[in-house]
Amino acid sequence: MRSIALGTAAVAALTGTAYAQETIDVTLGVLNDRSGTYADLSGEGSVIAARMAVEDFNAEEKGLNVEILSADHQNKPDVGSNIARQWYEQEGVDAILDVPTSSVALAVADISNQMGGVLLNSGAGSTELTQGQCAPTTIHWTYDTAALAKGTGQAITEAGADKWYFLTADYAFGHSLEENTMNVVEEAGGEVVGSVRHPFPATDFSSFLLQAQASGADVIGLANAGGDTVNAIKQASEFGITQSGQSLAALLMFISDVHALSPETAQGLQLTEAFYWDQNDETREWSSRFEERHNAKPTMVHAGVYSAAMHYLRAVEAVGSTNNEEVVAHMKANSFDDPLFGEGYVRADGRVIHDMYLFEVKAPADSEGEWDLYEQKAVIAGEEAFLPMIDECDFSSEG
Repeated sequence: MRSIALGTAAVAALTGTAYAQETIDVTLGVLNDRSGTYADLSGEGSVIAARMAVEDFNAEEKGLNVEILSADHQNKPDVGSNIARQWYEQEGVDAILDVPTSSVALAVADISNQMGGVLLNSGAGSTELTQGQCAPTTIHWTYDTAALAKGTGQAITEAGADKWYFLTADYAFGHSLEENTMNVVEEAGGEVVGSVRHPFPATDFSSFLLQAQASGADVIGLANAGGDTVNAIKQASEFGITQSGQSLAALLMFISDVHALSPETAQGLQLTEAFYWDQNDETREWSSRFEERHNAKPTMVHAGVYSAAMHYLRAVEAVGSTNNEEVVAHMKANSFDDPLFGEGYVRADGRVIHDMYLFEVKAPADSEGEWDLYEQKAVIAGEEAFLPMIDECDFSSEG
């Protein structure tokens, strides 16, 4: 990638000549779903979050000329790969952000590794990004399926609902979420009585829900996300599934999904997230500025794009170039205290370690506004939430 040496200050001191600070050109690409099932949780909101990071970093004042590109990968790995390759080869992109849909993220991670770019992933959840298909140029920022399972799966099982049936999106993310949650449920003393996989994306869940209803499970685990989760919950309500005694576990749910469902439909659902807009003064201030631009509160994916971009820009400034080997090494060597995620660090395998949170959706009577939707139930320490690093993915010696 492009590298600009910064030695002008030293030269000026020796020669007495005045030199302007050289500008470092940085190009970031926000690649996500801009029109489909994940558009609300990522989409244009992630582009806005990246722009806010550049502005809040005061990039121009610090000698960084940052350009942001965006594109729609349509939830298709081949489309995402082609865009990533074109960005690296023709547009001079240094890092790609967001990339929901794990199958696309894994494909983009491979292209990034081949071409010396960095994937700053916020939207995808598969643990394969830092496990079986890890790469030295992949940084997995916001959440993963292991952390979701540790939060929601364990909490529900330990509360006594220990017979599970999974309704799973049939691609990498869904498979990973089902497997991770199944392991957590069984470790907590629960039992998995069955599962069914649905196409991604899907609109009609009737046959899958009827199979889950007939299973006799206490809990139907929804191992999907975005519009798939929203539609499954709506149709489960229409079938009277929750009214008949079974409960739903939304294993990945975003505030955009809860808002779309309304508190009346979503109340009582437990879910795990990395960020909520109303956690403290700093999250409220940033989220208010975000809402002014996007007319909605941010999801944890939007927050992750902002935080990842900030940490990347700090590293570029520190090393004085967009040499991504040096930039990533700096990101891994320096922890952060982030206004949105709190204290955290980038592990040698690229997994970002920070706290996760278990929330419960408020009943309408307890909500004080349109976006006052969550009550925090527990904090899950980052070291506990995420899987341990495997030896094959320890890239510490490569930095």
